[in-house]
Amino acid sequence: MTSRAIVVDRPGTHRLTTGPRPEPGPGEVLVEVAAAGICMSDREVYDGHRDAAFVRYPVIPGHEWSGTVVAVGAGADPALVGRKTVAEGFRACGVCTRCRYGETSLCVGGYAETGFTEPGAFADHVVVPARLLHPLRDDADLRAAALLEPSAVIAAAVRVGRARAGERVAVVGAGTLGLLAVQWLAAGGPAELAVVDPREARGELALGFGATRALSPAEAAAVNESFDLVVETAGAPTTAASSCLLARRGGRVVLTGMFTEDAVGIDPVHLSLSQLEVRSVFGASSSAWVDAVRAFDLGLLDPGPLITHEFPLERFGEAVALVGGGDPKTGKVLLRP
Repeated sequence: MTSRAIVVDRPGTHRLTTGPRPEPGPGEVLVEVAAAGICMSDREVYDGHRDAAFVRYPVIPGHEWSGTVVAVGAGADPALVGRKTVAEGFRACGVCTRCRYGETSLCVGGYAETGFTEPGAFADHVVVPARLLHPLRDDADLRAAALLEPSAVIAAAVRVGRARAGERVAVVGAGTLGLLAVQWLAAGGPAELAVVDPREARGELALGFGATRALSPAEAAAVNESFDLVVETAGAPTTAASSCLLARRGGRVVLTGMFTEDAVGIDPVHLSLSQLEVRSVFGASSSAWVDAVRAFDLGLLDPGPLITHEFPLERFGEAVALVGGGDPKTGKVLLRP
């Protein structure tokens, strides 16, 4: 049997390959990919803008995905065959202090992640360690489940942000992460759930996902120091600093965006005098994945409406060009092998 894959040999260069279907090794499973999402991290890999420590060329990208287990290696549970599933991306060692503490996204055993240093899911099949699987319900929508990776990131953000019912909450950015955050936070009963985005169309979309108010950055500046919790999802040069200004004195700020070197720094004087609690999130721990899959299975989280475009593997170049292109009508872009 054969299997196809998108290989990025070096920045700006990709090819569609066909070869023997991969075989799972000991403790691994082979998954037939149903859908794989393209995010800005994948665009960074393709453009060559990702930190060299966090990518290994040539690479098969694809860290947001869903599929069905079709084979297992020695030592993996045969009952997994036929199960719909998603899987964690970080290949955490499981034995370091941070892993033993449950903080698998902080593993100190060395960085390894599906789609960046290990073959990913822009392919017909992907091989992953069975221990990373999160099986889904038999009736799960695999198209929507492809967004469970960014959902797990938001689960991690909400976990460290300690969102509580009745609080005033702001989400900065109305992209995929931002809209997932709106869904998640709306379910917790906030007194106010404001979304900040310069694109009016994205703000209107956020209102449909449960936000109570959509603000432009200028409008948001007029209500600085108003929010108990601010979840930053945009990763734009100014949004880390502006998110801290939105939080009330003693408030909480969670940064999930991936920032570049031109980012505006957080004012340490404001940080100190306001006694803010600022946390960052990079990826998601195993516990956050459990939260995300549980919310998805219960219907509390519905990522499907965020999907706006679907492409076959043969049109990868066209698909990746849409991501980060600035069109407010472009939501989540999927590859469907």
